Amino acid sequence: MRRIVKTEAVVVPGPAGRLEAAIDSVDSTARAFAVVCHPHPLQQGTMQNKVVTTVARAFAQLGAHVLRFNFRGVGASEGRHAEGIGERADALAAIAWGRHRWPGLDLFLGGFSFGAAIALEIAAEAGARGLVTVAPALQKLPAAFEPPDCPWLLIHGTADDVVPFSSTEARLATFAVRPRVVAMQGAGHFFHGRLLELSEAITGFLGPDLGAAS
Repeated sequence: MRRIVKTEAVVVPGPAGRLEAAIDSVDSTARAFAVVCHPHPLQQGTMQNKVVTTVARAFAQLGAHVLRFNFRGVGASEGRHAEGIGERADALAAIAWGRHRWPGLDLFLGGFSFGAAIALEIAAEAGARGLVTVAPALQKLPAAFEPPDCPWLLIHGTADDVVPFSSTEARLATFAVRPRVVAMQGAGHFFHGRLLELSEAITGFLGPDLGAAS
């Protein structure tokens, strides 16, 4: 049974100033908290993106407190775009804020496109217990990047014309650690008409009790 997800606006202190953010949660005892990162700030990416909110609500339905935030320079967040370096720092600041607000809870990370690459890149450093990346821009990762050793779901549309699935497959072939890959046949980059399927893929991977943490 799907539960009502409530959203609370919050402000997170970031390394370049205040970050506009929101918490999505349901009325139940939280099992974990998740931080979800949005698409590229210079390509109209925001925490209100439909894929981002779908990922966030999937985590919330499974019993996590979920923190979405706008990277520096997006919406009401202070600062300016910093070529991914500053955005990684923003994400780590959001995680630190979440750990202070919800001490003792396991961390999950999620992201879409540019945000998925950010989440993937910081997952090991942040000590994530599980990771969900949607259409990750793997080409933005350093050549020597090594994936985290945690449960990792990668969802990608086979008709993605922004981040081609073939390029993702090629980069994955170089990794020692591989994710579980869900290739959604015919889905484009923004998963138009496929958001429910996207949510179900996340729920199926994480399990009813956020089983990826075990």
